[in-house]
Amino acid sequence: MSSPPAPAPAIGDRPPPTFRQKAGFFAMIFGMFMAILDVQIVASSLADIQAGLSASVEEISWIQTSYLIAEVVMIPLSGALARILSTRVMFSIAALGFTIFSFLCSLATSLEAMIVARTLQGFFAGAMIPSIFSTAYTMFPRSSMGKVSVVIGLVATMGPTIGPTLGGFITQALGWHWLFNVNIVPGLIIAATVWSCIDVDKPEPAYLRGLDLPGLVALAVSLGTLNYVLEEGPREDWFEDQTIFRLAVLSAVSGCVFFWRAFTYRQPIVELRAFADRNFALGCFFSFVVGIGLFGSVYLTPLFLAQVRDYSALDIGIIMMVTGAFQFSVAPLVGTLSTRLDLRLMLAFGFSLFCFALYLNSFLTAESSYWEFFVPQAVRGVSLMFCFVPVNRLALGTLPPDKLKNGAGLYNLMRNLGGAMGLAVINTLLVDRGAHHLSYLTENLTLSRPQVQAYIDRLSERLGDGLAGDPELAAMKMLFQLAQREALVLSFNDCLLLIGLTFGAALVFMPLVKKPRD
Repeated sequence: MSSPPAPAPAIGDRPPPTFRQKAGFFAMIFGMFMAILDVQIVASSLADIQAGLSASVEEISWIQTSYLIAEVVMIPLSGALARILSTRVMFSIAALGFTIFSFLCSLATSLEAMIVARTLQGFFAGAMIPSIFSTAYTMFPRSSMGKVSVVIGLVATMGPTIGPTLGGFITQALGWHWLFNVNIVPGLIIAATVWSCIDVDKPEPAYLRGLDLPGLVALAVSLGTLNYVLEEGPREDWFEDQTIFRLAVLSAVSGCVFFWRAFTYRQPIVELRAFADRNFALGCFFSFVVGIGLFGSVYLTPLFLAQVRDYSALDIGIIMMVTGAFQFSVAPLVGTLSTRLDLRLMLAFGFSLFCFALYLNSFLTAESSYWEFFVPQAVRGVSLMFCFVPVNRLALGTLPPDKLKNGAGLYNLMRNLGGAMGLAVINTLLVDRGAHHLSYLTENLTLSRPQVQAYIDRLSERLGDGLAGDPELAAMKMLFQLAQREALVLSFNDCLLLIGLTFGAALVFMPLVKKPRD
């Protein structure tokens, strides 16, 4: 049995950071926000980018897939890079690289050029996301971590929430190229500020000599192919497609090679022994579940409003902003409570509230609009802060300083993998449950039922006046389209309820979490 991790030395005695250090940390937070935002801000305008690049619907999805694959590959590697280069150098290079390739994305005139630039943009973005967590625990005294975690949590969850709104507005006002150009000035400022203000560790170039290159390649291949399978699997009917099947096998084999190297090589690329810390392991599990809820709910709501209600991007954004508004309003309260209450109780409350929010959201109809979404969105906004802040501190608060960088990468990777796997399951369920509900509805829409025949007769009579052709056939087609719409609504309700139940089921593991040190 492994011994518990050594406590972080004298974290509680660390002096508060200077104004200069705070400025650098704020710049890092904004860099993380840009990296997270860049997925959703582009998602709302794919149709405009598709037209600009003359790409097909299937091809344009690679703009998102390439970014996400590169980001997921980079996140767990960020700890090793920060150790080799130092956090200051790595983050500054990442911010500069992200800015350069954002600019190149805006200049792209072909799909191929866009995918290359987008992949490299995602790769540099992945380096910025985990660094903020390890830097926070290194720079701030433990007594300040409640407020710091609130800020990080607010930024991390606001990106997906406001992304569709901001993306739709920018595209409508300035054109899709500005989705990438808006990163240029902030990116340069972030790179310069972090370079001049952050100094939390020293580079260890000697670490590069023992770097596990086979483990690095195996990790990159495994995560990259896994993310591709999860992104493209629902569209290609999973293992019925030979490419998906072969990449799934490649992901499994390279994953086994990575785990073998991680547990046998003297200096593994990712230190998995951090999972020996019970709170870290459980925190990563809860982060995985939060990823399912965060990305899943943000994906389903705009999709419902677009497909069922035919709302514009701006109208969708107005509804989605309810979540963000309530996140902002509750953030000070969560920060105060996190210093006074048991974090385990806060996390349990957050998961229970999120479960309740999705339950409220699972009674959608084809007429659901702003006010039907308001209360579920508001409850979800409140619950996200109660989920993210405690799980962040519970997962990383017990790790010793030498494991923080690596642990932060694994922690963030779990949230992204939760989102990717959740979206894959959601897309599959939307198709399967939609077919199930449509089959049930059409079985009962037979002309032998008096109510159905009466509806067809009334509709045929209305259509008969100005419609050439067969009014009864047209009426039956309209009835089938109505059944398709209702089946789609029911499948959305099923998916929302399933996400809520996932949060409810996760509460079973809450008693296993140890109370962190004050």
